[in-house]
Amino acid sequence: MVFGGTRSPIRESKDGSYPCLSSSNHRAVFKDWGARKTGAGQLGLDYSRVSAVSDGGSGGNGGFGGSGDGNSGGKGDGTGNNGGESGWSLLSWYLALLAKHPVLTKAVTSALLTCVGDLICQLAIDHAPSLDVKRTFLFTLLGLVLVGPTLHFWYLCLSNLVKLPGASGAILRLLLDQFMFSPIFIGVFLSTLVTLEGKPSQVIPKLRQEWFSAVIANWQLWIPFQFLNFRFIPQQFQVLAANFIALVWNVILSFKAHKEILTK
Repeated sequence: MVFGGTRSPIRESKDGSYPCLSSSNHRAVFKDWGARKTGAGQLGLDYSRVSAVSDGGSGGNGGFGGSGDGNSGGKGDGTGNNGGESGWSLLSWYLALLAKHPVLTKAVTSALLTCVGDLICQLAIDHAPSLDVKRTFLFTLLGLVLVGPTLHFWYLCLSNLVKLPGASGAILRLLLDQFMFSPIFIGVFLSTLVTLEGKPSQVIPKLRQEWFSAVIANWQLWIPFQFLNFRFIPQQFQVLAANFIALVWNVILSFKAHKEILTK
């Protein structure tokens, strides 16, 4: 798999799994940034390229900033490493879930972020006097069954479809993502949400009122980010990275999806 002109450190197989992470005794380790240690290096931030290797009982590289001892998988060599080790352990756990259940893991991640996005919208933007649980449930449900799985397969397809290296490949992915996929997907999302809320007759009015402005807002937020996402982030991490920016987008989308339809 070619990404941004370089080969991704973790290759994803055709079935969506990551062979290099599939063993039960895997450890995600950070290495080979080629960067020298600075003050940030004490926090384990002097690593830049993500790879995953099976420890196979040999210990492998340390969780961060250290080398394996053959039993525990490595020890930190600096002070204040407990927090860093916990951080890398959490990421190792997430990578293991991605290896075993890539679609489900990304779907649950998306669901959590859509849930938080709608809660922020209700409490901080709409200033709702009481929480609309049904609204949050349906918005979260779409994150779980529609957004996460769809983005997983779309990014996988996009990565396989566009093989151009460097900036030219990133720009082509960006154009396909933003000007072909996004307008269609936003329309599908809004239509599905309104239908699930029991208002199918409002689908067309909702699209007429909110679809275009939602697409414009999408371009303003996502185009700068997605260029960086496609250019520098390995394919298997693109959904994860996009989901964090999606927290902001979910607030915007929740606001537009639940905005009252104006009658003329």
